[in-house]
Amino acid sequence: MITFRQKGDFSNLSGFLERAKETVNLGILNKYGRAGVAALSSATPVDTGKTAASWTYEIVRQNGGVSIEFHNTNVQRGIPIAIILQTGHATGTGGWVEGRDYINPAIQPIFDKIAKEAWEEVVKK
Repeated sequence: MITFRQKGDFSNLSGFLERAKETVNLGILNKYGRAGVAALSSATPVDTGKTAASWTYEIVRQNGGVSIEFHNTNVQRGIPIAIILQTGHATGTGGWVEGRDYINPAIQPIFDKIAKEAWEEVVKK
């Protein structure tokens, strides 16, 4: 005769499985973070190349959700260069340099891939 006795609950196992699930999801987010940085770097207008090389990403967990934030660390005299390339800026002599929308077209395909993969997980049987 075989007997089985169990003491306690499965909270440790459940916690482990939840952490493992988060790790898998974070791996997917890391993949898209790297892809977003590559897309933004290649789309950034190049003069010296410093702004293109200054893209980073961060995975942020907040209020039960997870998001990817993209940042550009090239800041000159308090001015974020990636943003003024996107929106335009005044010159020191009173002129205006028109901005160029390079961020949105570069990152939109990444967002579309994330949405597609998430939807595939939702409808997976």
